[in-house]
Amino acid sequence: MSEFHHPAVHGTLSSWDDYPVHQTAETIRHVASSDRNFYDRYYFNCHANDGRAFLVFGLGQYPNLEVQDAFACVVTGDQHEVVRASRRLGDRMDTTVGPLRVEVLRPLEQLRIVCEPTDDSPVAFDLTWEGSVPAFEEPRQYLRRHGRVLFDTMRLAQTGRWTGELRTAAGEFTVEPDSWWGTRDRSWGVRPVGEEEPAGVRTEGQMTGMWNYAPVQFEDHSILYILNEHDSAGLGPGTAPHRELEEAVRIWNDPAREPEWLGRPEHECVLRSGTRYVERSTLHFPEAPGGGFSIAVEPLLDCWLMHGTGYGIDPDWRHGMWQGELVVQSRRMDYEAQAAELFGLCDQVARCTQVGGSADGAVGFGLHEFFFIGGFERYGLRDWDPAP
Repeated sequence: MSEFHHPAVHGTLSSWDDYPVHQTAETIRHVASSDRNFYDRYYFNCHANDGRAFLVFGLGQYPNLEVQDAFACVVTGDQHEVVRASRRLGDRMDTTVGPLRVEVLRPLEQLRIVCEPTDDSPVAFDLTWEGSVPAFEEPRQYLRRHGRVLFDTMRLAQTGRWTGELRTAAGEFTVEPDSWWGTRDRSWGVRPVGEEEPAGVRTEGQMTGMWNYAPVQFEDHSILYILNEHDSAGLGPGTAPHRELEEAVRIWNDPAREPEWLGRPEHECVLRSGTRYVERSTLHFPEAPGGGFSIAVEPLLDCWLMHGTGYGIDPDWRHGMWQGELVVQSRRMDYEAQAAELFGLCDQVARCTQVGGSADGAVGFGLHEFFFIGGFERYGLRDWDPAP
């Protein structure tokens, strides 16, 4: 997949231009928007349902920055290992960056992710994904600030199961689909990437409030929950907080069954005292057809995703940032030794139990992702101070 022996003889022609997929009067190398922040990326997670290991993988293309980058982050216990790579973007069909690559085996059904062994990291894997439910189109996210579009993105989400081999600092794992589950998404459009730009009037940040995302897999269905809720401070009594984005839907493994929208979801998080860390959570779906129910979320293992992967903590490595023709690096972190540095977007492997409804008592596993950005009065968070 990574070998391209027939380069274009002129201009920006590439292998994709031989397929009838064009959306504009441009070659595939050029996207419709000239916004520097246009991106097109993959996200995968792979977890042992007993919490022994958690892998997060991402690969993104940034056509207007001429960059393609990727990362693999593996957590076992308190050990956080990252392999990351960046290169100049060429043929957009070549989804390889150094030792990391994605292969689409059957679109919307089966994909493969690989990390070839490197000299300075124990992480390596060859894993094949099989979707458990049909890929689902999530709601479009559109956010304008002070006249400029900050977010205009589309996403698909899917739960699934994994097969293959995973090597980590803690040893080697045989990955089998009965006990290694996960979630993937594909998103594309415009959102802030790369180097920081001059803020100007835009001093309030890119997103605010609470980001909460939980795609959860059960034996015969999955539940996709997504939420970006603003701080309720200053709102009148009884006023529902504003939400930039929300959705809750049940997707059946059987593609003949239609998805079921679950109405307005609600959340009930328990934060660790003095922090922004979610110790446990309950997601409520009171408007679900057939009767309301809840999901009790029990985190099993954390991945502090912003450390080393490009999501924003490291000033020298952010998604879409130019690093050179090809750069491959590794990073390590010990959560217990570096607890004071744990911050930002957190992905949790979670055991999830349904309470009430027709599937009362059903146990599933999935992702619980959260990030509190600035103040969030409901949970006692003010500005960037920790909870009281």
